[in-house]
Amino acid sequence: MVRLAAISAGVAIVALMGGVWYASQPSEGEDKYASCRNTQVAGGSDTIGGPFTLVNSTGETVTNKDVITKPSLIYFGYTFCPDVCPLDTVRNAEAVDLLAEQGNEVTPVFISIDPKRDTPEVVGDFAANLHENMIGLTGSEEQVQAASQAYRTYFRAQPADDEYYLVDHSTFTYLVMPEDGFVEFFRRELTPEQVAERTSCFLDAAS
Repeated sequence: MVRLAAISAGVAIVALMGGVWYASQPSEGEDKYASCRNTQVAGGSDTIGGPFTLVNSTGETVTNKDVITKPSLIYFGYTFCPDVCPLDTVRNAEAVDLLAEQGNEVTPVFISIDPKRDTPEVVGDFAANLHENMIGLTGSEEQVQAASQAYRTYFRAQPADDEYYLVDHSTFTYLVMPEDGFVEFFRRELTPEQVAERTSCFLDAAS
């Protein structure tokens, strides 16, 4: 069973009255997205996200600058995930379509945390089956670990004697802007409509 794990390495998440509370709230004068934020990050939002180098579905090595050319919804999961990942990524794909109906272009991105099984071809097929614009990424164990650490995600493969192992992992979706980087994350219980509505607020604030 996939854990709704906390973002690790110094970004402690505390559930409080149905929301997520962090250290300090910047004033609206300091943060153009302040009115849109439903979460806060200890140390500031710039402690999440950053450069990464991964491999796309064609086997090409790409960086975050190659991938995040538009506002993006980034999800870390794996293609062998039996239930949570498909539901979460379908939700993100539906949110992207709702945003497109509003005239907003947002790219859904799927980053595998299971590079042993998720080859570029496997990740590419998985992403293409979910949304025509979804970008599927994998990489070496070192590349995947570095990307995961940048976004403070958690994952751990369960012990197994065969190839049908499961991977525990965090299930947040990250909204990342080309110019500003990470700006918000969404928990998996949100509906496509809620993700689209909250994302739209950030897009309006950025324009």
